[in-house]
Amino acid sequence: MDQQVNDFQKLPPMERLIKVMAALRHPDTGCAWDLEQTFATIAPYTIEEAYEVDDAIAEGDMAHLKEELGDLLLQVAFHARMAEEEGHFAFDDVAGAIANKMIKRHPHVFGDASVRNSTEQTVAWEDQKAEERAEKAAHDAKPTSVLDGVAGNLPALLRSIKLQKRAARTGFDWPDILPVLDKIEEELGELKQEISNAGSKARLAEEYGDLMFVFANLARHLNLDPEQSLRDANRKFIRRFSEVERLAIAETGEVEGHDLDYLDSLWDRVKAAERK
Repeated sequence: MDQQVNDFQKLPPMERLIKVMAALRHPDTGCAWDLEQTFATIAPYTIEEAYEVDDAIAEGDMAHLKEELGDLLLQVAFHARMAEEEGHFAFDDVAGAIANKMIKRHPHVFGDASVRNSTEQTVAWEDQKAEERAEKAAHDAKPTSVLDGVAGNLPALLRSIKLQKRAARTGFDWPDILPVLDKIEEELGELKQEISNAGSKARLAEEYGDLMFVFANLARHLNLDPEQSLRDANRKFIRRFSEVERLAIAETGEVEGHDLDYLDSLWDRVKAAERK
């Protein structure tokens, strides 16, 4: 075993990772847990690791970011290894395909095309993706839609933004922010009506979903990332409520058992202190 470890350590890092993953999945000598996994069972870990990368970036902790990027890279190696075992593709195929895609989508870097700024590059990028979708649709002999390719398992707010951006490319979009605000009022009114009428859970969920979809549209018109805005709001809530808990314990010895007026007063004190 020590010799195997020494042999692994002599390899370049990427090759070492690929061989470690192969060893973990070896049918005779591998890890029982790793051998039990499938694409479906590993997918939640892949998503979780991507979010942990985001957390490390938000914290500004480079050591933590290095660790989390490694965990995310492991997920890529894991999926690629399972695909190789089934005869579909290997890690090198994944790396080669994304390298080729980046070259194709950046003709201003790897070719003779010219773009003046990041906005023009974004337009060119989307045009290139649209061409690729059209080519794929023609090859597959399937009807095509500008909405094709927006992953169904994206976080709902992010998927809303992507769907709206795709639709906007056809001209299906409000010209400015005022109609979006009017639509929010309209959808809020419909939700209030369902609440007043004691609507079914399904109807309430539908109207609430409509309202959230328009709120995503508002974020798009404000050039904001709704997922990031909500994550920031979550962090702010945690920070403020933790301070409410600290104050409550300092003044009364406990957090629970207080009425809302008291807790609200602590909340207002915390907010006021942050503004100083």
